Amino acid sequence: MNGESWISCPVCDLLTRQTVVVPVSESVQLVGIVRDLGGRSILRDVFLTIPNGQTCAIIGPSGAGKSTLLNLIGLLDRPCQGRLLLGGEDVTDASAAQRAVLRNRHLGFVFQSFNLLPRLCALDNVALPLSYRGVPASVAKAAAAQQMRSVGLQGYEAQRPATLSGGQRQRVAIARALVTEPRLLLADEPTGNLDGDTAADILHLLLTLNRERGVTLLMVTHDAQIARALDRRIEVSGGRVADVA
Repeated sequence: MNGESWISCPVCDLLTRQTVVVPVSESVQLVGIVRDLGGRSILRDVFLTIPNGQTCAIIGPSGAGKSTLLNLIGLLDRPCQGRLLLGGEDVTDASAAQRAVLRNRHLGFVFQSFNLLPRLCALDNVALPLSYRGVPASVAKAAAAQQMRSVGLQGYEAQRPATLSGGQRQRVAIARALVTEPRLLLADEPTGNLDGDTAADILHLLLTLNRERGVTLLMVTHDAQIARALDRRIEVSGGRVADVA
């Protein structure tokens, strides 16, 4: 999985599964990225390269632009200037439809508030991204069950989110993020609503998944201890992005 382009070349249709495979070593590249919001400069002239399989903590004060950076990389937002490359391909000018396909096929998202649908059981929440892709229900549920086993939730498939603990809900959210077998996992304060012991368990799970699957992990966090556990720390402050020791 690592070492291959995971995005169609521009001549290919991103809405099909046909791809041209070329060797790449970078999962994410930002080149001169600028993002302004409401007349305020949030990110200025950002240059950043993240290799495949690396774990990165995105740190900095509240309001500095950490989530904005994550949203840009996750194709949930667009830069005002600069170029964004994912898997070695320039996706800056991808259409809304193309960006949606890229998110569904290659990116996984984990949020602080879990973002689970309360009316669905855990299994159906996990299967949802595959359902959006048009995967048959039986196949999607089988894949979802496998991911639930991988995060230690076998036996909880029929539970609704309201009946689960915070840590269990976050594990469901992680399973949902992984069910599409993404190359890049984006986590925005995934331990922010959890107690210390549960947060440590979730961190251990994410690092294990990174090690076993080679998934690149970008995590926004205010927790210094969690940040130190990752391969790299990237600080966002004053509109600038820089590595810190």
